[in-house]
Amino acid sequence: MSCQKFCVALLHWEFIYVITAFNLAYPITPWKFKLSCMPPNTTYDFLLPAGISKNTSNLSGHYEAVVETKLNSSGTYLSNLSSKTTFHCCFWSEEDKNCSVHADNIEGKAFVSTVNSLVFQQIGANWNIQCWMKEDLKLFICYMESLFKSPFKNYDLKVHLLYLLLEVLEESPLLPQKSSFQIVQCNCSVHECCECHVPVPTVKINYTLLMYLKITSGGVIFHSPPMSVQPINVVKPDPPLGLCMKITDTGNLKISWSSPTLVPFQLQYQVKYSENSTKNMRKADEIVSATSLLVDSVLPGSSYEFQVRSKRLDGPGIWSDWSTPLTFTTQDVIYFPPKILTTVGSNVSFHCIYKNENKIVSSKKIVWWMNLAEKIPQSQYDVVGDHVSKVTFPNLNATKPRGKFTYDAVYCCNEHECHHRYAELYVIDVNINISCETDGYLTKMTCRWSPSAIQSLVGSTLQLRYHRSSLYCSDVPSIHPISEPKDCHLQRDGFYECLFQPIFLLSGYTMWIRINHSLGSLDSPPTCVIPDSVVKPLPPSSVKAEITVKIGLLKISWEKPVFPENNLQFQIRYGLSGKEVQWKVFEVYDAKLKSASFPVPDLCAVYAVQVRCKRLDGLGYWSNWSTPAYTVVTDIKVPIRGPEFWRITNEDNTKKERNVTLLWKPLMKNDSLCSVRRYVVKHHTSLNGTWSEDVGNHTKFTFLWTEQAHSVTVLAINSIGASSANFNLTFSWPMSKVNIVQSLSAYPLNSSCVILSWMLSPSDYNLMYFILEWKILHEDNEIKWLRISSSVKKYYVHDHFIPIEKYQFSLYPIFMEGVGKPKIIDNFTQDDEKHQHDAGLYVIVPIIISSSILLLGTLLISHQRMKKLFWEDVPNPKNCSWAQGLNFQKRMDIL
Repeated sequence: MSCQKFCVALLHWEFIYVITAFNLAYPITPWKFKLSCMPPNTTYDFLLPAGISKNTSNLSGHYEAVVETKLNSSGTYLSNLSSKTTFHCCFWSEEDKNCSVHADNIEGKAFVSTVNSLVFQQIGANWNIQCWMKEDLKLFICYMESLFKSPFKNYDLKVHLLYLLLEVLEESPLLPQKSSFQIVQCNCSVHECCECHVPVPTVKINYTLLMYLKITSGGVIFHSPPMSVQPINVVKPDPPLGLCMKITDTGNLKISWSSPTLVPFQLQYQVKYSENSTKNMRKADEIVSATSLLVDSVLPGSSYEFQVRSKRLDGPGIWSDWSTPLTFTTQDVIYFPPKILTTVGSNVSFHCIYKNENKIVSSKKIVWWMNLAEKIPQSQYDVVGDHVSKVTFPNLNATKPRGKFTYDAVYCCNEHECHHRYAELYVIDVNINISCETDGYLTKMTCRWSPSAIQSLVGSTLQLRYHRSSLYCSDVPSIHPISEPKDCHLQRDGFYECLFQPIFLLSGYTMWIRINHSLGSLDSPPTCVIPDSVVKPLPPSSVKAEITVKIGLLKISWEKPVFPENNLQFQIRYGLSGKEVQWKVFEVYDAKLKSASFPVPDLCAVYAVQVRCKRLDGLGYWSNWSTPAYTVVTDIKVPIRGPEFWRITNEDNTKKERNVTLLWKPLMKNDSLCSVRRYVVKHHTSLNGTWSEDVGNHTKFTFLWTEQAHSVTVLAINSIGASSANFNLTFSWPMSKVNIVQSLSAYPLNSSCVILSWMLSPSDYNLMYFILEWKILHEDNEIKWLRISSSVKKYYVHDHFIPIEKYQFSLYPIFMEGVGKPKIIDNFTQDDEKHQHDAGLYVIVPIIISSSILLLGTLLISHQRMKKLFWEDVPNPKNCSWAQGLNFQKRMDIL
């Protein structure tokens, strides 16, 4: 009994050792610490079992169990405590076993005493506590967990955390007023675990957080000593995400991960992994600052498992929870790299380790195949180690897609068999042509490129990147380490278009296409463009076209565009207006010209004309063609000639008068240049002199012929004037009796052609030409006529002739002195069948000759075939036994 009292006295003596330093708050550590509380002013006899020494130094684990039992059975004692009873509490940790106890005296002054934590641990209530700042730097969390079943478990547990954020912790002998603290209620579970959340503004994570706990259970209150911490010092990151394991190009196992969010400091990572293979088993635990770790000596058929956690690299912090374990098993055949993406013309290599029936194959026994169809020559093999084989592919060609396979399969095989696994080789032609064009206003540049060369690479994305130099391009464009991406949009024609606006006309834009793929990135050969050198000017404006009057040339005029200011060359295209214009091009190289004139074959047609321009030095592009301009058909010159005309006469023998009707055909545009407003008949006689009669647009005119000679001329008149060259016809009574045509024959060739021939007698008159008339005999239908040159003796008349009808043909000699006497025939010549036969020979003879040659060829071929068929089964007598020694070339008479 005296020993028990001594222990209690000793405990009270230590407990009332006070100092006035209550402001010393407990510094929260990055690791767990403990809160222990016990009732004040109590004798602890009821806690000590009979027969056990009261010397606290002799307390053992058995004693702790007994104490817990006593506490659990002391409900009667606790129920007798006042509702205002406050337990004395202290913090301690595994690193610091001393417990700092605080209490308030009757004067309200604070006292602190130091007690061995073992006493609190064995006698009072105990909790594990850990506090940390979440990775998002917005929430501070304190987690409490009871160490063992306490005597207060039957009461409602409420925990509050009172806190205050201070920019600088004041060195005051007293704590701040209770009213200045903010309070949060903690969430407690049935398992006596509580979690307290304190919101901390991001801008105040470097402040000092001063706080204490108030624990209430069944009217019993526990007050913790004050705690202090800077939230930035206890940040607990989230577990790493995106765990990944893969075989590297060098044959190592690469373990990689990523942090879920960014924190304002660098992290370190702890990696623990294990390997299980047929050869060995190993475990490792490494700390790294990078987000990856390489494991060497990877073998086929091995299993790996790893986990990662993170913590602040420099300064205090808390380890995150471990990530979810990730397991990775290597295959029986390991390719490294397993896939290669490269460009045309490059050299690449694959390595392989082959395991067959739990045994790794020697690298000297490994052979390589391409698509299981082509064995790769051994000259391309290399032995890297006892078990590692290497194959190299030089100067690669682009991969040709085979159905759904867009790669070449590279197989690493044993001498006698191949595993079904293979490596994939993607060879892409990255020679992408980028063409750029600056608009005519010099405000933007549009670049176009086609992705057709790399469409077979599934899963790839394309991006145009560029670097702008201050002035011009370098001689050899190269990919600059500093570049910018450019948004490009796919057009309907399959091309991508990228717009640069604004632009610097004299800057050099080096650009290339970057192909991004999960296997890596490829860049097309760079090209450099200066916007000023790729200008496409605006088309010329105010384009006009006309056929010049009197000169008769096609004249085009235009206005050059305002930009660019360089000298320009021009192209003119013109053609007859219609649905499909057959264009002809005329070049203009003089930059000062604003018009051009050149001859065209038809002056009376409508021409469509367009003009475009380009820099004279050859740089840039041709502009678009201008809006078409059209010529207007107007009279260009006086008609080239008057119309050809003939006459019909009605003779009155009693009065020696004749009515002459002139007939002519309207002039064509090429002769009238380009229209005829009216016709004028000009008369000349020896008595009445010369006069003219306007007949308007009529093509027939009748006059009375009364004098010995009457000459007429028909003139064509347009807006410019009268025709310059005209046909004259003189009607003379004496000349109408001059007969020089001795004979006239007509031979019908077919229903559309008749051959006429004639013979002339010598004459002293000046023969100008002939007029040939024909019509159906005994019918008053229209007479047809045409003019024939005086040198012709045979003429083919093309018309629609009716075989059953009879025709009258009249041939008039036209002299300068007048119209001579005609030769008239009323039917075809009697020997027409002979002439028809002679004309038909021209057609029949070639047909007969061709048929004969074809028949002869057919006979020769048939003869050769018959000879072959007939002698095919006849044996060679030289091969027969009875014929040995006989001379078949010597004649033998048969008796």
